[in-house]
Amino acid sequence: MFSPTLTILGVLFFGGLGLCKLYEDVADLPSLQYDYVVVGGGTAGNVVANRLTENPDVSVLVLEAGPSNEGVLVSEVPFLGNDLLAPTGPYSWNYTTTPQTGLNSRAISYARGYLLGGCSSHNGMVYSRGAKDDFDRYAKLTGDEGWSWDQIFPYFLKTEKWTPPADHHDTRGQFNPSIHGTAGRISVSLSGFQWPDFQRRIIQTTEELPHDFPFNLDMNSGQPLGVGWIQSTIGHGERSSSATGYLEPNFIQRPNLDVLLHAKVSKLVNVTQHQGKPRFGGVQFRYGTSLFIAEASKEIILSAGAINTPQVLLNSGVGDHSTLKALGIPTVMDLPSVGKNSSDHSVLPLTWAVNSNDTAESITQNATRFNEASEQWNTSRTGPFVFALAGTHAGWLRLSPDSPVFDIHPDPSPGPGAPHFEFLFLPSGVNMPGHFITLLLALVSPVSRGSITISSDPFADPLINPAYLGSEFDAIALREGVKLAEKFFNAPAWHGYLGAPAINLAAMNATEQVATIRANVVSGSHMVGTASMSPRDATYGVVNPDLTVKGIAGLRVIDASVLPIVPGAHTQAATYAVAERGADLVKQTRAT
Repeated sequence: MFSPTLTILGVLFFGGLGLCKLYEDVADLPSLQYDYVVVGGGTAGNVVANRLTENPDVSVLVLEAGPSNEGVLVSEVPFLGNDLLAPTGPYSWNYTTTPQTGLNSRAISYARGYLLGGCSSHNGMVYSRGAKDDFDRYAKLTGDEGWSWDQIFPYFLKTEKWTPPADHHDTRGQFNPSIHGTAGRISVSLSGFQWPDFQRRIIQTTEELPHDFPFNLDMNSGQPLGVGWIQSTIGHGERSSSATGYLEPNFIQRPNLDVLLHAKVSKLVNVTQHQGKPRFGGVQFRYGTSLFIAEASKEIILSAGAINTPQVLLNSGVGDHSTLKALGIPTVMDLPSVGKNSSDHSVLPLTWAVNSNDTAESITQNATRFNEASEQWNTSRTGPFVFALAGTHAGWLRLSPDSPVFDIHPDPSPGPGAPHFEFLFLPSGVNMPGHFITLLLALVSPVSRGSITISSDPFADPLINPAYLGSEFDAIALREGVKLAEKFFNAPAWHGYLGAPAINLAAMNATEQVATIRANVVSGSHMVGTASMSPRDATYGVVNPDLTVKGIAGLRVIDASVLPIVPGAHTQAATYAVAERGADLVKQTRAT
């Protein structure tokens, strides 16, 4: 990208913005004693804080490790979002996985947002809810119908504010308005900038190969199978995040809501007994070089995400006793499942050169067009910069019922209406001269399970082991996904358009294909399950169906870590729904 333009944009964008009640310095906080302390101002944490402070009689403190999202251009401008996903940067935790056995012992970067809004300020902005089967499986796994599709669906609507695309194009035939919310805090929209040549070929393929790749009007109906238009958390040409939506000025100015930035939580402290259960009374965090404790009189709510929530729990003495003992951490509650059972999407990028200039390279590799696009966005919030480079369309597809991969492992998907794969179609490619398109092929129903573990230093990075392709099923399934991709791009719609592939998998035998897949898979950054829900009387799992931590009073987890198995979807929509229901569960507890 071209940094001189970003500098100009930054000067214009910062004008007139204030931090409202976001505290940059712990010394400015009016108190360190609250009814609720929320650990993490990310996708879920800001929802919880907003909903709890609707009651003026309760006080909430949010502790966020990163800086403010305000004025962060690469977060605000959808087209620049990929800059956030670079391996290192000031708005990322800059995590790296442990060497992955299934990826030829490669350690790969793992994207996590390090700014207010967390991953909702940092992700690719795709809005996909998942399949009805995903949530009905959650209900069965937890014994709580409240997590079923029919009962969680109102929370999707409660979150969402459907917004016309920035270019106000005719969206008939691109989505189903009857299944979307209009009064929520998170803007959801279709793309506000078009790539006509590329988009036309995708839709034409659904007409030429309707049996294999049927058109799906709206993937967010609970029946996602097929190919359709991507919906994104973008409103009026800008990213919509939990920070912009749930902490907008009229909310953050509530006298009972405080948000402290630059506060890195290490562990929970001040253990007492409450009705025969241990109870943590405070949250220890580091600000600068000093340690502080924020006290919670009602509940501590962990919303630090699938990586940092188990890290905090383990550092606090909640986890496997033998592991904690080896680290010299006194056990408060022996919960062996903490940090275990993670599941995530593995992604294989497939890129082709194309005989067209209707790609993002026409902007990213042309300083004049880039500067014109940035000026247009700055002036009117329209033009190429309103487009999120996560793509134009998505496909949600299944393996053939008679696929030989099921000889390795039974079908891991939750049901026949849920996908095994995601196809994400991008009008852009590799960082080299020319014009390209990319298909991101994701395995969204993995068998592999990973873990989050810690070292003895509570502020050290956790050890992240997603165990990508740890199961042979996952590697062979991705090879089957490659065959599906080849079938899609062999449709007549692509004749004369596609050039050479960056990796010619079609020229390889099966063994070579699997080896190449293992050498090129990257992270989907959709981890869940590390503080998983289970039935209230289960001896496994971390939280009960009401998200309270098993065996502990006054402690709850509300974030993606509670989902037992990764859904066949990008996880932000599900995380918002978990947070909305979680906030209601907190309110119900207080009312009884």
